[in-house]
Amino acid sequence: MQIDKSQILEFLKSRGDNDKAAQAENELPDQVDTDQHAGLLSKLGINPADLLGKLPGGLGDKLGGLGL
Repeated sequence: MQIDKSQILEFLKSRGDNDKAAQAENELPDQVDTDQHAGLLSKLGINPADLLGKLPGGLGDKLGGLGL
């Protein structure tokens, strides 16, 4: 799944991970593919499933609406 880097930065900042957000700003491309960039996300302490669940209108919202 493609995620805009700005959404990842907001996610990190919302967790209080400003150092990781700065690192992400420098290391991640503008469009992040959760499969292709799984290693970078892991290095930043991000589980793609957690990230997708926190994004507004993201997969987490859809699954929650299904009662999953």
